Amino acid sequence: MGGVGDRPPAGGPPSGPVGVAQAGWLTTRLDPLLAWARRWSLFQYPFVTACCAMEFMSTMCAHFDLSRFGAEIPRWSPRQSDVLWVVGTIVHKQAPALRRVYEQMCEPKWVVAFGTCAAVGGFYDNYSVVQGIDKIIPCDVYIPGCPPRPEAVIEGLMLLQEKVGRGELSRWQQRQPGAGRQAG
Repeated sequence: MGGVGDRPPAGGPPSGPVGVAQAGWLTTRLDPLLAWARRWSLFQYPFVTACCAMEFMSTMCAHFDLSRFGAEIPRWSPRQSDVLWVVGTIVHKQAPALRRVYEQMCEPKWVVAFGTCAAVGGFYDNYSVVQGIDKIIPCDVYIPGCPPRPEAVIEGLMLLQEKVGRGELSRWQQRQPGAGRQAG
């Protein structure tokens, strides 16, 4: 009657750890739960360089309560975070440090450009300023403004949550073979 080597009933999960992984039964059931958990628990790492820092700090305070959107307390190690907030102007000397921070983050990871300077270089159209962080790292959400209003930040965070919930990867992650999960 129900021994270790018996076949499972029809429609149930296959027996043994290898059978479950091969059939995808368990992972298919857990994917929506994992997407929901990722969407509502965004661990953020702020890479703050310029004047947008004041607006970033005021947006993260209790008045706007970004924790209700899952963006809780910032993590101070890129290895513990999955959202990189690039806040302010990036100059060419900072580009290797920004790239290193991005590479230290675990997959899946997302990037938010906070303000016009991070998105397109701002009004600093000169030789030392990077004209948009997407020249260095992939960017998933651009929040415009100089500095962006807290309402725009909340809208950008909600847009990021939608992307995370759908399991979307950034354009660079999609182009790299073997990066992230394959659609199937």
